[in-house]
Amino acid sequence: MRKDSRLSRVLHVLIHLNMFEHPVTSEAIAKMLRTNPVVVRRTMATLREQGFVESVKGHNGGWSLKKPLADITLLDIHRSLGESSVFTIGLTDEHTQCPIEQAVNQSLQDVMNEAETLMLKRFGQVNLAALAKGFDVGKK
Repeated sequence: MRKDSRLSRVLHVLIHLNMFEHPVTSEAIAKMLRTNPVVVRRTMATLREQGFVESVKGHNGGWSLKKPLADITLLDIHRSLGESSVFTIGLTDEHTQCPIEQAVNQSLQDVMNEAETLMLKRFGQVNLAALAKGFDVGKK
């Protein structure tokens, strides 16, 4: 089953951006994440629209933080990425008329909804500065 790692990858990038005194190019970020610069630009553009990063074009251009890490929460970034479900568990829909399938799906859905609510609440309580603690995040 494929995992959605966008949240952890974006958090990684934002904490790294905090370490630099100059903008970082999409190419450099792509190399760090082992992905395509187009993917980086698309994701970073979404974060720019939300006011978390800014970009400068041209020579010495690139991406930089617009807000301090302390002002950005996990929930902010999760929402910026489209608020996909935090779980990859799916419910079956092959026998929708079966009362057993209905009961199983309802029970699973109730538990997943409760867990997701708690998880998102906690996401709102953790800022990126807390994630960066313990790392040398001084400017480079």
